Amino acid sequence: MYSYYLKRTGRAILTVWLVITLTFGMIRLLPGGPLTRIRAKLLRQGIPSDQVNELVSVYQNVQLDQPVYIQYFDYLISFLQGDLGKSMTYDRTVTSIIAEALPWTIFVMVTATILMFAVGVVIGALQAYKEGSRFDSAMSVTSIILSSLPFYILGIVLVYILGYQLNVFPTGGQVASGVDPELSLTFFVSALKHAMLPIISIVITQAGVQALTMRGNSIQILGEDYVRVARLRGLSDNRISLRYVARNAILPMYTSFLTLIGFNLGGSVILERVFKYPGVGWYMFNALQARDYPLMMGIFLIITTALVFAVYIADLTYGIIDPRVSAGDSSETY
Repeated sequence: MYSYYLKRTGRAILTVWLVITLTFGMIRLLPGGPLTRIRAKLLRQGIPSDQVNELVSVYQNVQLDQPVYIQYFDYLISFLQGDLGKSMTYDRTVTSIIAEALPWTIFVMVTATILMFAVGVVIGALQAYKEGSRFDSAMSVTSIILSSLPFYILGIVLVYILGYQLNVFPTGGQVASGVDPELSLTFFVSALKHAMLPIISIVITQAGVQALTMRGNSIQILGEDYVRVARLRGLSDNRISLRYVARNAILPMYTSFLTLIGFNLGGSVILERVFKYPGVGWYMFNALQARDYPLMMGIFLIITTALVFAVYIADLTYGIIDPRVSAGDSSETY
C-alpha cells in the first residue's frame, strides 16, 4: 500500500515538473518566443534598451545574463515559492491576480460539477430501472444531443434569453456593485446569482454524459447474481436500488468526477469570457489577447497543476471509497 502511494506521489511530482520544464522551454528557448516579444514591446514603449533586460527579469523571474541552467533553477525555485512573475497588462504580480480570481472560478466549477454529477446520477438510475421505456429512450436521445452541444454555444443563448431578454440573471461580473465580499447572506446570494448562467451552461451540456454512464453501470449491476439473491431474500426495491445498485454504479464514476473539476478549470477560459465572469479563465483570455506571457504561463501552470492534483487525489482515495480495489493496482479487484 505504501509503495502504491509513493508511486502515485512520485508520478504527480514528475508530471508537474515536466510541465514547469516545458513552460520554461517555451518561454526562453524558442526562437522569437515570448522573451523576444516582451523585449520588443518594451522597446516600442520607449523604454531605454539598458533597462529592458532588467524589466524582463522582473516580469519573467530570470536573470538574462546567467547561463540557461541557472535561469532554469531560478525559475523552478520561484515557482515553488509562489512567485510567477509580474503581469505586463495589470502591473501586478501574477500570483496576486490568480489568488484573487481563482476562488471565483473554483466556486463556479465545483458547484457546477457537483450539480451536473448529481443530476446525471439520478436521471441515469431512473433510466436503468425503466430500461426500454419511452422515458429511457427520450432521455438517452436528449443526453446525446445536449452532450454534443458546445457549452459556449449554449452560453451565448442563455445570455441572450435569460440575461438580455428576460433580465433574470446578470450578464457579467462576480457580484452586484456595492456588495462587499464578506460572510453575509447578501454577498452569497449576489455571488450565486452572478454565477448561475455559467453553472447552468455546464450542467445542461455535461449531465447527459454522466446520465448515460450511470445508466450503463446500473444496467450491468442489475444483472449481477448478488442483486438476484437480494430479490430472492425479499429485500425491498428501495434498499436494493440504494445499497446494492446505486452504490456500486457510482463508484466507477468517482475518478471521472474529480478529473472533471480539473478539466472544467481549463474550459473556464472560454466560459468566463462568454459570461464576462472575472475568474482565471477570463484573465487567461485577456492575457492571450494582450500577449501578456507572464500571466498566461502562470495561469497555465496553475490549471495544469490543479488537474494533476485532482487525478492524484482520485488515485489515492479510490481504494478507500471502494475497498474491493487493490492498493497496488486501481483496476484489480479481489
